[in-house]
Amino acid sequence: MTTDTPNPRLPVLLAVACYFAWGIVPLFYAPIHAFGGGAIEIIAHRSVWAFVWAGGLVFATKQWPDVKAALMKPYMRWMLLVTSLLVATNWGVYVWAVTNGHTIESALGYYLNPLLNMAAGAMLFRERIDNWGKAAIGLAVVGVAIQAAAIGQVPWVALILAGTFGSYGILRKQLHVPALAGLFIETAYLFLPALIYIVWFETTSQGHFLKAPTNAFWFLLTGPVTVLPLVLFAFAARRLPLSTLGFIQFIGPTLTFLIGLMQGEPFSVLRGVSFVFIWLGAAVFAFGAWRRLRAVKIA
Repeated sequence: MTTDTPNPRLPVLLAVACYFAWGIVPLFYAPIHAFGGGAIEIIAHRSVWAFVWAGGLVFATKQWPDVKAALMKPYMRWMLLVTSLLVATNWGVYVWAVTNGHTIESALGYYLNPLLNMAAGAMLFRERIDNWGKAAIGLAVVGVAIQAAAIGQVPWVALILAGTFGSYGILRKQLHVPALAGLFIETAYLFLPALIYIVWFETTSQGHFLKAPTNAFWFLLTGPVTVLPLVLFAFAARRLPLSTLGFIQFIGPTLTFLIGLMQGEPFSVLRGVSFVFIWLGAAVFAFGAWRRLRAVKIA
């Protein structure tokens, strides 16, 4: 991991900006939902405009050789198709959740994500989990169980979000393609079906893009909202220790959680107890990552 940079604080600031942007994403979808835009329409526009923005940034950063190299490999093409379906599913469930009163549950999913990655690493790649990791996973399991009791059902939204994003991260980690070039190819797979859907939706007078300039503005904004945080993350992740990212990454779901509270979503005492266990698991995870990094530096 490269840590040399003219301003050592810059990667930290960019990582904070990235997770801050991801945390307040529900605020961008609220106006679209208010004028009638549904989850599928939002995802279609997000796919189209993310493709446009990713293409522009690939052009600006001269990463076309990386795109071409990835597309020349059949295995890479198929795997990026799989990751594009995973990210589309993640986007769809997330947008539906934050526009249908499940913002707090979506935050739970992203709290669980790093713990799920740890468990997946142990099961799939035989990575060793220390006692801190086992404690973090145990606390998270208790938190999910209490959450299920609090809402009267399995928290499917949280589990699907954690599962799809975790699987996406695991697969992308195995693919040697830059983040931006990979995102461009993934959105390229989604572009045509999304565009066809938008055109059909607009021509049948069901769409909302052409009904008002403000509608078009909010739909167009889904492009940079999707792509720019990923660019910030890609820059910061190459320059920061994983333990540092482990602390910073919880900014996102914390902001999303607070937005859900401000929007008046139900939050019982039992549900609060479940989040206490989740937060404890997250804190133990971050502390364990910090201890491992410290041990490496001392050695």
